[in-house]
Amino acid sequence: MQDDSIKPEELERVVVIGSSCTGKTTFSKKLSKHLNCKHIEVDWLNWLPDWQERPNEEFRALVKKETSADRWVLDGNYSRVRDITWNRATHIIWLNYSFPIVFYRAIKRTTRRAFTKEEICNGNQESIRQSFFSTDSMIVWVIRTYHSRRRRYKEQVKKKQYGNAKFIVLNNSQEADNFLATFHV
Repeated sequence: MQDDSIKPEELERVVVIGSSCTGKTTFSKKLSKHLNCKHIEVDWLNWLPDWQERPNEEFRALVKKETSADRWVLDGNYSRVRDITWNRATHIIWLNYSFPIVFYRAIKRTTRRAFTKEEICNGNQESIRQSFFSTDSMIVWVIRTYHSRRRRYKEQVKKKQYGNAKFIVLNNSQEADNFLATFHV
């Protein structure tokens, strides 16, 4: 559900949402590069070393500071800062991918990160134990949250309750690639 009438200059402040493992960060980095603006990855603002969450007031202040610029692309689903990010956004792009795709990506990404010890944010890494033998596993998280998050986003798209942001729904990787190609500069 892409609006072909959108011009690159209209995409001033973009929030990219979707289930965990849809590719929000990858998509956001590419879009910010095409639009020549700042990319904000909310996970880096939220997570401290040793997987400690930043205190709420400090987190909100950081998000507010990062989104005070005129142009940016932000990825993240954090409801505790949604009033800041969505009210400031000109566009909200929902990567609304099917469960099989998201689940496959969760397994692939989690496996890669667990075995390569890839830094995720602020020195944090996913361990094999955490990834496959814990209820904190990203794979378990995707199973638990995918459907409820999808229902909630559908409602929010209908209600348009946050500011004047325009919603763009991309239902698969091909739509996302086509969207990015449209704004390639």
